[in-house]
Amino acid sequence: MLQSKIEKLFDEKPERYTEEDFQLFEEFKRALNRGIIRSAEPDPAAPSGWRVNAWVKKGILLGFRMGVLTDMSVNSARQPFFDKSTYPVKQIGVTDGIRIVPGGSSIRDGCFVGEGVVCMPPMYINVGAYVGEGTMVDSHALVGSCAQIGRNCHISAAAQIGGVLEPVGALPVIIEDEVLVGGNCGVYEGTVVKRRAVLGTGTILNRSTPVYDLVRGKVYSAGADEPLIIPEEAVVVAGARAIQSGKGKEWGISLYTPVIVKYRDAKTDAKLQLEDLLR
Repeated sequence: MLQSKIEKLFDEKPERYTEEDFQLFEEFKRALNRGIIRSAEPDPAAPSGWRVNAWVKKGILLGFRMGVLTDMSVNSARQPFFDKSTYPVKQIGVTDGIRIVPGGSSIRDGCFVGEGVVCMPPMYINVGAYVGEGTMVDSHALVGSCAQIGRNCHISAAAQIGGVLEPVGALPVIIEDEVLVGGNCGVYEGTVVKRRAVLGTGTILNRSTPVYDLVRGKVYSAGADEPLIIPEEAVVVAGARAIQSGKGKEWGISLYTPVIVKYRDAKTDAKLQLEDLLR
């Protein structure tokens, strides 16, 4: 019922939004905040293991259309903030069990943040995102709109997790359970990082750059309608690939490429145990 109402309001824009329309949007946003609905969710039948809920993306976009620019400043003279009235800062209380360390972080309304999540300042979680229980979002990290982050992940300092709000049918970035995203990493354009993978510092993943698996002798890349998928427990680092022809070869130029150098083992897990002490 909620889906059909949201899609109708999105597809048939009225001349003026009524109080009933705003109540519908608030119901939709409450469902987002509670994690009842998601812009993407697990689907074993899908090649990537995930499916897009395009109607949820429509609802998020509807909020931008319905909202008006409003003053959201705590102190307009010292630190002014202006944003759409439909997307204020998410309301969080101590009973939610979320640690928001003082220092300038922001979580936008309309996203799920699970119990035990740790937010180190300054970090940002955008509308439509889903952040699973026990995950840490470190300083200067971004969780983009509609990005899906699993349980017990670590999104390290200055990491950028892109979202993908538009087009509505496109899969957002997916980070599955127990993934470590190293500092200054960037994951973009609907990439799926499967559970327990490790992205080394400075690794960039997107649709344009293939990933070379030195262990299994495979090359992973995005298809026309499929995302780049990083296998479970893969340890990915930033690497380089020599140009084999033309001026690039003559000048000795190499291009950036991510490389899977190993899969998680006891030694890898021992290095990550410090994460548990920080939660």
